[in-house]
Amino acid sequence: MTGSEDSPSFRLAYVPGVTPSKWVRIWNERLPDVPLTLLAVSLAEVFDVLRSGDADAGFVRLPVDRTDLSAIPLYTETTVVVVPKDHVVAAVDEVTAEDLADDIVLHPLDDTLDWEQLPGRPAIERPATTEDAIELVAAGVGLLVVPQSLARLHHRKDLTYRPVTDAPESRVALSWPEDRTTDLVEDFIGIVRGRTVNSSRGRSTAEPKSESQPKSKGSDKGTARRKPTAGRATGKPTGRSPRTGSGAPKGTKRGKPRRKS
Repeated sequence: MTGSEDSPSFRLAYVPGVTPSKWVRIWNERLPDVPLTLLAVSLAEVFDVLRSGDADAGFVRLPVDRTDLSAIPLYTETTVVVVPKDHVVAAVDEVTAEDLADDIVLHPLDDTLDWEQLPGRPAIERPATTEDAIELVAAGVGLLVVPQSLARLHHRKDLTYRPVTDAPESRVALSWPEDRTTDLVEDFIGIVRGRTVNSSRGRSTAEPKSESQPKSKGSDKGTARRKPTAGRATGKPTGRSPRTGSGAPKGTKRGKPRRKS
């Protein structure tokens, strides 16, 4: 467990584009006595941060080296192309990679997408970061294909973005060192998986029921129900006819009786 037994804490790393606020809010509601510290970490550094113990768990982008790290995939992001607002792409709702064939498409060193073949024409040099590539797009040097959350993170008034329908997608996951799956890590796993406080798989369990259960109505002493004696009317229908839906015996005809001639 992170910290001393008397004052535990939890450190959560996250890469650019991930917004952990929803899960942090739930953590604070369920574990108010365990402070959670957020660590904004670059994509290149996040796995070293986890392995070194500087964070207990982290939101990362797949793939993850499963040799020593565990990971739970959470969601998949839409991939978009970032363009100047006056670019021809801005006039359509979506594009394909082929639509970008005549444009220079920047490929930053911290690219999170697993390309089999890069779209467009390559730039002379690769930008060091996605943020640097955004600046180049604004300068009219080229276009940039990224997960939608990164386009939002680096939003500029002079830029816009459109979905690329056939581009690879980025998947976000929760990861942690496999040999340090602590109780607090289990608690956080339960939160991101949507488990309730009383979930049987979580550490927090429901309070045991009291041995003295409230008596149901009619179960007091002296009020035991008697079985009706055969042939005695009970005031309740004895059955329903499958044809008529009433309690009449089978074979009974319904309707007005005929007069005898």
